[in-house]
Amino acid sequence: VFIMLTRCYCWRLFNHQEHKVIIVGLDNAGKTTILYQFSMNEVVHTSPTIGSNVEEIVINNTRFLMWDIGGQESLRSSWNTYYTNTEFVIVVVDSTDRERISVTREELYKMLAREDLRKAGLLIFANKQDVKECMSVAEISQFLKLTSIKDHQWHIQACCALTGEGLCLIRKIKFGKKCH
Repeated sequence: VFIMLTRCYCWRLFNHQEHKVIIVGLDNAGKTTILYQFSMNEVVHTSPTIGSNVEEIVINNTRFLMWDIGGQESLRSSWNTYYTNTEFVIVVVDSTDRERISVTREELYKMLAREDLRKAGLLIFANKQDVKECMSVAEISQFLKLTSIKDHQWHIQACCALTGEGLCLIRKIKFGKKCH
């Protein structure tokens, strides 16, 4: 993602700034794996996140503070403590978890109703697209009722956290442009 950003002409718009990004989703969606793909460009074997992980990623004098927040049911009520000054929300969806997609939708709309996130861009990663019989991006979009979101700029992207495939589009939410 960030390697792609540094190659973009539009990257200059970010220079010398700090941007807070939160990564949320249900437990076992792949949030921490995505975080470490961003920060180290490699797969790191993880255990369930209790609380949060934070990584600072600096590229061309621009700092991204990436907060990966635990997704267990007992932790979701504390997500709102991370919302202040958040510019981008990344929601990671486990594309194989059909049983809990309605819980993801419920949590998504709770977040979007928060005043602290009123101006935040929204990127949904449909993770685990490499798994046979997973939900497609279109199915996830329909289940989450994304077309009803009118007050946030959003984008949904297929990805595989283990390979890094599909993770180059973090800038899409901000600029509406394709990766090169």
